[in-house]
Amino acid sequence: MDARLDFFASPTAGKALKHLMAAGRILKDSALPAPVQELVALRVSQINGCGVCLDMHTKEAVAAGESPVRLGLVAGWRDATVYTEAERAALAFAEQGTRVADAGEGVSDEVWERAARHFDQEQLTALVLLVSFMNAATRMNIISRQPAGGYEAGQFH
Repeated sequence: MDARLDFFASPTAGKALKHLMAAGRILKDSALPAPVQELVALRVSQINGCGVCLDMHTKEAVAAGESPVRLGLVAGWRDATVYTEAERAALAFAEQGTRVADAGEGVSDEVWERAARHFDQEQLTALVLLVSFMNAATRMNIISRQPAGGYEAGQFH
């Protein structure tokens, strides 16, 4: 598969991506636990079908010590016993925050309250921003048909 656009060759994309990557770095350094961040990034990427983001976040999670079993079960997290209640709350939040059109109301009060039991206000803020960020990144990659498979852990951070 060939990419429709080369974001690195575009002055406009270069300027915008500089800020987007800086935002990603800020989120990575946020109070939201790193394992939660990678699980959420993977789930949003799965829902949106973004191979580039799946490639990146799987490799980043492995490099950070995440287990292959937990990574492999993200798509079936509801039935998997390998996640904490906080991780499960974040995954439910990520799904509803990604499937906005399907959910009608976006993130339901029930899912918000479940997340709020596990994360403080700063972590919730980071979770909202991460889900939004991942949805933007996956859409850019899908629309421009960016090929997956060549990412190396740490390449963009």
